[in-house]
Amino acid sequence: MDGYLGGSSEGYAGRIEVIEGRTGRRHRSEAERARIAAESLVPGAKVADVARRHGATRWQVYDWRRKLAAGQLAVPAEAMAEPAFATLVVEPPQAEEKPVRRAPKNKASGRIELVIEGITVRVGGDVDEVQLVRVIRAVRAAGE
Repeated sequence: MDGYLGGSSEGYAGRIEVIEGRTGRRHRSEAERARIAAESLVPGAKVADVARRHGATRWQVYDWRRKLAAGQLAVPAEAMAEPAFATLVVEPPQAEEKPVRRAPKNKASGRIELVIEGITVRVGGDVDEVQLVRVIRAVRAAGE
């Protein structure tokens, strides 16, 4: 390598210190990523707080959430106390059926035509019996 290191030309660069331990990059298992994403979906949870707690960035948690929703990550059964996702089914609105008008069971339908002493009385089938009796009596009384 031909480059200037800013050290001595004798080939000795000075003291090199090797630091062991955690580097800046963490390798998380799929189950761990899914568990963190599911934790961020709990109502009231803030993505920034969840990310900070697990030493991740917000964009990583958002990416894991997207993958979890798309089915690319699977949450382990022990991490799922209750379902995080439920299937949403939207049905098309059904046309309202117009109610069929039916005659009351205790009253006859149709029309009634009575001819009493030359006078014709026409009433609907849903006429009140008491009223009809009064009309017939009145017609008879008027014909006498």
